Amino acid sequence: MKIQWSLIAGLVFALLTAIFAVVNVDPVRVNLMFTQVNIPLILLIVGCTLIGGIIVGSYGIYRQYKLQKELKFLSAQLAQIQSETGYTFPSPEVKADDVPKDTSDSDLPTS
Repeated sequence: MKIQWSLIAGLVFALLTAIFAVVNVDPVRVNLMFTQVNIPLILLIVGCTLIGGIIVGSYGIYRQYKLQKELKFLSAQLAQIQSETGYTFPSPEVKADDVPKDTSDSDLPTS
């Protein structure tokens, strides 16, 4: 569900950015430290939005890579500890003793 809300929020942001960019089509002067250029404001808005998206996406990919590396390390560490100690996880099977018995009306005390 979180992914769907993120997608909806991204689409709303893209729509608002597109509307804002289309309304602002006047040329503006941009100082690039060594030179100045006149470009339409719509290109500046869309370009800055794309650069911001690339930066956020790059950070997300870096974070994902870092988490996968940590997961591999911890999995290897767990396997090593299990091989040294001989511990195995209990199986997730449900035992008959763990299942609660049905309480029928005849089992309830009467008052």
